[in-house]
Amino acid sequence: MPPTADLPGFLHNVAPILDSWGYLAIGGVIVVESFGVPAPGQTIMVAGSIYAGAGRMNIFLVALISFVTAVIGDNIGYWIGLRGGRKIVHRWGKYIFVTPARLEKAEQFFARRGNRIIVVARFIDGLRQLNGVIAGITRMPWKTFLLYNAIGAALWVGWWCTVAYLLGANLVPIMGRAHEYRWSIIGVLGAALAIYVSLHVRHVRRRRARSAQLALEESQSQA
Repeated sequence: MPPTADLPGFLHNVAPILDSWGYLAIGGVIVVESFGVPAPGQTIMVAGSIYAGAGRMNIFLVALISFVTAVIGDNIGYWIGLRGGRKIVHRWGKYIFVTPARLEKAEQFFARRGNRIIVVARFIDGLRQLNGVIAGITRMPWKTFLLYNAIGAALWVGWWCTVAYLLGANLVPIMGRAHEYRWSIIGVLGAALAIYVSLHVRHVRRRRARSAQLALEESQSQA
């Protein structure tokens, strides 16, 4: 394995465990993070992908292990939530920094967004660790959770493994530059979203108007 210096910035923190345990470290950290433990799962996956880009690990194994353990960990969280629910979280959650307030906030966010939040939960810190537990507490059907969770894990792993593998040690400086322009980026994305919503609303109104016109013409022809 490479020395710690090969990993930039915040990735230094996971270098020792990755150097010592390799793929086992990636799988172990991701699986425990996925059922609520505040472990650096995403960080170690990115670090492993950078190692792979340097030829010191296999990117396909990094991605496969990350995906499988993410799904397994979330399903462990789901069954914890389903079987024990809030009682377990309220009693033992403080030991893994899952406070009742944090759980309630995550659960409210989850309830507002519905099943689709499962797909994007992997990209949101806090929900990434709790989405399985919350799905279990709210008694989401397991097959539905499994499907959305697998899709979310695939997107999460695919994005970060690809980006880290291709950019390598340049990832952190690039992220730093992107952070400098975050408000410009948010503004552009917000404008794009507003345009999309406006066009979508206009399309829906036109479709409804056409449907109403057709219904009126049909009623008049039958009169």
